[in-house]
Amino acid sequence: MKKIEKAVLIIVCIVFASCENYVEDKYEIINQDCDPSTSFVSQIKPIIDNNCVSCHNGNQFPDLRTYNGVSTNSAIIKEQVVNRTMPIGDVLTNEEIDIISCWIDNGSYNN
Repeated sequence: MKKIEKAVLIIVCIVFASCENYVEDKYEIINQDCDPSTSFVSQIKPIIDNNCVSCHNGNQFPDLRTYNGVSTNSAIIKEQVVNRTMPIGDVLTNEEIDIISCWIDNGSYNN
């Protein structure tokens, strides 16, 4: 019985370790030189419209149809896209994640 318990413990440790490593490898920072002039209108809104608004259209929190909805929830958006929790059923490219993160890190301006 002790051998089985040890084997189960080893398997559990391997599973948890591999999950943790997978999460760390999911997102790689490609562009560390963030452009502070990242534009909401020409760069952020198209990403949000194409990947988020189908669900977050006023019927589901947060409402991401407008600049105010996006900027008010920018911390949540950044966390969700960097962790790749959102968008569900779709995948943002690393470049799109970088652009969103950059815009948020630089103040989420309506430009």
